[in-house]
Amino acid sequence: MSDHELDVRLLRKPDKHPVIFRAFEELGVGESLALVNDHDPRHLRDEFDIEHPGGYDWEYLAKDRGAWRIRITKLAATQLPRVLTDTAAVRAGAADATGAVWKLQMRERDLDSNIIALAPGAEIDAHTGPDVDVLVHVLAGSGELSTELGTFELRGGMLIWLPRRSRRQVTAGPDGLRYLTVHQRRQALTLTTAPR
Repeated sequence: MSDHELDVRLLRKPDKHPVIFRAFEELGVGESLALVNDHDPRHLRDEFDIEHPGGYDWEYLAKDRGAWRIRITKLAATQLPRVLTDTAAVRAGAADATGAVWKLQMRERDLDSNIIALAPGAEIDAHTGPDVDVLVHVLAGSGELSTELGTFELRGGMLIWLPRRSRRQVTAGPDGLRYLTVHQRRQALTLTTAPR
């Protein structure tokens, strides 16, 4: 079976990876594309390792200056199920790490997920949640979740549902707080300048 050739040398840099992934998705299992690029696409291979680990093969055919050729073969019909992280290892990570200490990185997905770490006593100020339901699994530590009608304790092992647009505030306890969030993927927020 012959390779489908895809020469991306004349494309703008921001267009290359989306075009390559589209071409890869259109391949049948066992089919290949022969990618022609002006440099070694190491970052592209890193993206394939995130998007399709174990589901593709990467073979250098030529490493000529200005004309690198790589055969990329599709080994599986869809992305393969996989282990993303070990939450016990994330919990045991640097105690002083705060914010999103892990997140889903695949481009093509329906869900968003993060592991959030809060330092002892830190707060996520009172706010109205996004227009998506959020499932929260407390991994470690303790804290409080305040709603518009009250407050309840958070501790490791709890599974909490935050309904869309609900008012909430999170306060970490004396040992900090780490939790996993899962929700439908939404568009990234865009910051704009307020009119004068």
